[in-house]
Amino acid sequence: MDVRVKICGLTRAEDVAAAGRAGAAYGGFVFFPRSPRAVSVVAARALALEAPVGLAKVGLMVDPEDALLDAVMAEVPLDMVQLHGSESPERVAEVRARTGLPVMKALGIASEEDVGRIALYGRVADQLLLDAKAPKGAELPGGNGLAFDWRLIAGRRVPVPWMLAGGLTPDNVARAVEMTGARQVDVSSGVEAEPGLKDAAKIEAFVRGARGAEVVPKL
Repeated sequence: MDVRVKICGLTRAEDVAAAGRAGAAYGGFVFFPRSPRAVSVVAARALALEAPVGLAKVGLMVDPEDALLDAVMAEVPLDMVQLHGSESPERVAEVRARTGLPVMKALGIASEEDVGRIALYGRVADQLLLDAKAPKGAELPGGNGLAFDWRLIAGRRVPVPWMLAGGLTPDNVARAVEMTGARQVDVSSGVEAEPGLKDAAKIEAFVRGARGAEVVPKL
């Protein structure tokens, strides 16, 4: 099955190369200082310029101010912006207009109430990322290695292309795809040797697992 994979939290040239070599469709750069996967604008520019052809470059930001957006856009050749904070639908639309890039909005999922926001943000975002909701008091809004109850979104129709995230690993990604019908998946900590440093063998195994999933097409 043609499942598109995003390897997020890339910090080294060799990890970018490994993502491309494995056949990932997206590579993510984190612009959030508290994350162990954070990169500077200068570092992200160098990594993005070395990215192989075919690897879409995604900039992850958390409630970014315009100054950060402008600084990143001026230096880093991104293909998409990912908003991973508490941005309102109006702010998503503003970021889309300001950057001129497609915007992926991350939504934390833990209950039916959270699932209800999918339709709202689907009106303004180009893509949605359905992630495990961060625990109360968590330092990071994502990348915590936690999964949510995939039954909450199984069989649901989402108005825009969407990506499944949260606690995915080479061992469970096929089951996650089969249960949810996801055609895109995102991983960060699940393919790391340690926080911020990816493992090339795990990246390859993750992509292979995602593509080996079997999904019954919706009629």
